[in-house]
Amino acid sequence: MRILAVHAHPDDVEFLCAGTLALLAREGQDVHIATISNGDLGSVELRPEEISAIRKEEARRAASIIGAMYTCLDFGDFRIFVDHPTRQRVTELLRRVQPEIVITASPQDYMSDHENTSALVRDACFFAPASNYDTGAEDPAPPVKSIPYLYYTDPIEGKDFLGNPVPVHFIVDISEAIDIKERMLKCHASQREWLLKHHGVDEYIESMKRWSAHRGKEIGTAYGEAFRQHLGHAYPQDNVLQKLLGDKVHLVGRADTSRDDVL
Repeated sequence: MRILAVHAHPDDVEFLCAGTLALLAREGQDVHIATISNGDLGSVELRPEEISAIRKEEARRAASIIGAMYTCLDFGDFRIFVDHPTRQRVTELLRRVQPEIVITASPQDYMSDHENTSALVRDACFFAPASNYDTGAEDPAPPVKSIPYLYYTDPIEGKDFLGNPVPVHFIVDISEAIDIKERMLKCHASQREWLLKHHGVDEYIESMKRWSAHRGKEIGTAYGEAFRQHLGHAYPQDNVLQKLLGDKVHLVGRADTSRDDVL
């Protein structure tokens, strides 16, 4: 199956779902990674055009570790808005990739770029099959065949913007893929080195491993990544990730929807 992971900034996917993507790629699934923003505000030393070029190259290198393609829509940091032009761009992205599975940001998170990305991708999943929806592209891709499966990653630290815990539906055991997840995150050297200078420790990697270990502990494994599935009207209701990853998926927040007879 073709899988598209879309988040706000370069490195968000690596923090929150790279282990699951690595497992899926190992099983022969076709993985694509995209970001809405180019990370142009991710430096206190470099100009926006300089750091954005660096961060996009870091994201491409990270994606290549699992054989994934990387796409950036080139919006700026703090300039991701839920409006018609942006919906068109995100919908065109889905139509070009033609995914059966989409993974995106949590609807509740600590900053608007993440939350707006979540809303944009949710809308694009619904709009992409609608043949009369015009994305405004010069050479538009065809509509997708049907609404794809939609999953949300953890928010950062599992909390919404008020600090309240956000519930999850299932946790994927990524213990076998934690080394790959670490390698992917290390590709984002511009962000890692800034934190090394600021904290004096490799906090960029350690914070990821602490949270992955926290989620893993909840299901009795070394490392995990948590997700929710979008189960609103017209979206697929069975858990295809559970079918693809088998016993690595541990349900923690809802009934088993992996059966074909679930309505």
